[in-house]
Amino acid sequence: MRVAGIGFRAGAPVAALRAALDLAGGAVEALATLDRKADAPQIRALAAERGLPVLSMTEATLGLQITLTQSPNQIARFGTGSLAEAAALAAAGPGARLTGSRVISPCGMATAAIAEGPKT
Repeated sequence: MRVAGIGFRAGAPVAALRAALDLAGGAVEALATLDRKADAPQIRALAAERGLPVLSMTEATLGLQITLTQSPNQIARFGTGSLAEAAALAAAGPGARLTGSRVISPCGMATAAIAEGPKT
């Protein structure tokens, strides 16, 4: 399974999430984010545009993931170096790997990373 983890600020427009996803590589089977962000209008709008489910990840699950990016701010806020990378890894399942480090939208309000899980 190929999953995009999405991190974003509360006021981020859907265009920021879209740009981050496209910069990360775009073609995925699902979007994943922190559970308290999973019902935000901008991620729901992006999911509807792309016909994708939104997978909700707990902060505890994100904290278990080893990310390429180690942002001190993200570690302090969410217990992981990159919310986008951790969400992608957690949602893609055991043995998943990142296709690269997270990317940031041009406006700086959203991030995205893609992880691929083992073929089933």
